[in-house]
Amino acid sequence: MYTVHAEDYARAIQKNIYNALLERPSMLSMLPELGGKAVLDLGCGPGAYCKHFIEHGATVRATDISAEMVQLVQQQFGDTLTAYQQDLNHGLPQEQNQSADIVVCPLTIHYLEDLLPLFTEVRRVLKDNGSFFFSTHHPMVDFSASPSGNYFKRELVTEEWDTIGKPVTVQFYRRSLTELFESIQKAGLCVANLEEGKPSEAMKEQHPEDYAYLSTHPNFIFFECKKLD
Repeated sequence: MYTVHAEDYARAIQKNIYNALLERPSMLSMLPELGGKAVLDLGCGPGAYCKHFIEHGATVRATDISAEMVQLVQQQFGDTLTAYQQDLNHGLPQEQNQSADIVVCPLTIHYLEDLLPLFTEVRRVLKDNGSFFFSTHHPMVDFSASPSGNYFKRELVTEEWDTIGKPVTVQFYRRSLTELFESIQKAGLCVANLEEGKPSEAMKEQHPEDYAYLSTHPNFIFFECKKLD
């Protein structure tokens, strides 16, 4: 999805239902003013969030495990930001202590088996009054794909998604809400805000049936975290 089909994915998420009309507007509505802020974009993909951050006056650093995605970001934004390849399983070794006002990680953590290493690193790079925003699959939605039927067991799930207009095999980890909160707490963070997303008015106009469904059923979950004293 994010390597071989990187360009197809970049085109698809510009206007699609789940990324463009649900996840991004829900996440962006949670963010504070960005002008003059140092923003770190984790799992930046082809740069949809980077564009918003730059347009709103932030200084942006962005990283993704996919070299193809990083290349798309560099081609689009040039030296208006810093973008580099990084496996988040290994933390954030290129980021300085207390260097970010805002860390954003959209729809990425479900690709990590263990969240604690990343969350601990996020705490390290956050400024004292900074915020960490991330989105992920809603645990209750992923539970329907559980191989074992045990909600509390972390499991690797394999599915076929048609995000780019044809089936692509994707693997991700499903985990309980309890595990999400435990990882946050153990990393020295606390939850300052939690939301479950709201479809945009554009979806209501363009895809009324999906709007009706996603207005009454959860799909993603959104966190804002702060550093514990």
